[in-house]
Amino acid sequence: MDGGPGIKIGRILGIPIYLHASWFIIFALITFSLAKQFAYQHSHWTDAQHWAAGLITSLLFFGSVLFHELAHSVVALRYRIPVVSITLFIFGGVARIGREPGSAKQEFNIAIAGPFSSYLLAGGFRLLMGVFPSSDMLGALAEWLSITNLALATFNLIPGFPLDGGRILRALVWGVTGDFARASRIAARSGQLVAYGLIVFGIWRSLTGSFRDGLWLAFIGWFLLTAAQESYAQVAVRAALSGIRAADIMSRDLPTVGRATSLEDYSYEVLRTGRRCHLVVDNGALIGLMSVAALNRVPREEWATTSVQAAMIPREQIRWAAPEEPVLALLERMQSDDVNQVPVVANGTVVGMVTRESILRVVRARAEVGDLASH
Repeated sequence: MDGGPGIKIGRILGIPIYLHASWFIIFALITFSLAKQFAYQHSHWTDAQHWAAGLITSLLFFGSVLFHELAHSVVALRYRIPVVSITLFIFGGVARIGREPGSAKQEFNIAIAGPFSSYLLAGGFRLLMGVFPSSDMLGALAEWLSITNLALATFNLIPGFPLDGGRILRALVWGVTGDFARASRIAARSGQLVAYGLIVFGIWRSLTGSFRDGLWLAFIGWFLLTAAQESYAQVAVRAALSGIRAADIMSRDLPTVGRATSLEDYSYEVLRTGRRCHLVVDNGALIGLMSVAALNRVPREEWATTSVQAAMIPREQIRWAAPEEPVLALLERMQSDDVNQVPVVANGTVVGMVTRESILRVVRARAEVGDLASH
């Protein structure tokens, strides 16, 4: 996915911007709905004007969503928190940051930046309404965008994770208690309550005459419920990995492969052993790192004529870990760099390998032992 799901459309401030497949569905629906709305409200316009207004307003709406996510991202970058990507999808947008904020203040400022930017846009479009009458195309666009950005900002302030309001709640609880895990659990639980409320209200609306709006609310509630549950699971992961170092979970079995090995032969080795990562050596010296991900970047028809050395990650580009590095920090770095394995180096020598699978095994084992201990 190259750092984010969907189609990459460019970069802003060095941040990759993606369009999820679901974005095209909601973009078409919003454009169609707006064209019909403008046709009803402005019957003196031509059909071409109705559709043009619908298309332009829809584009500006998603531009507003992107602006909202960029506001989060700019503040995160100010705190030296890497922003992996921004993705626009059916429910709006999401900025994926490389690690959690380091303090409650950072969390609060990153979270509040989004709603603040949307309120700012709502005010800007409101000013345009004062210049252009609502009967004109620009005035009609400004009116809809002002109301929508106002609603977007206000909805996001609902105190339920992963909405911005839920992150603000987490920041406040974190600041008061000094306990990130507890604050995350409270915000996640709040998010679940909000989600269940939206689902129930949406079903009620659907049964009392507003089927489409009710179904949409229930669908949003389901999405928020899933996200809140994932957030709660992430808290459990952080707790499970607390106090563990890279040296504690690394594998000391270091499979190697020669640089002249063809990718065809390397694929057979992967299938035979199930190992997804190998050190590439030449006369006993490490020269690179080969993985299934690197293998799949080469077209299948070229495997027989391409060597491992041509496809590997060169030694100077390998991301290393120190034996004493906390696994939680290492996992955040692996997610930010979008890598599945990291060699562990001590005194210039590779002494082990940490993979996402090995980290997951630790989390599962600790969860099972915790369950056994509770009985």
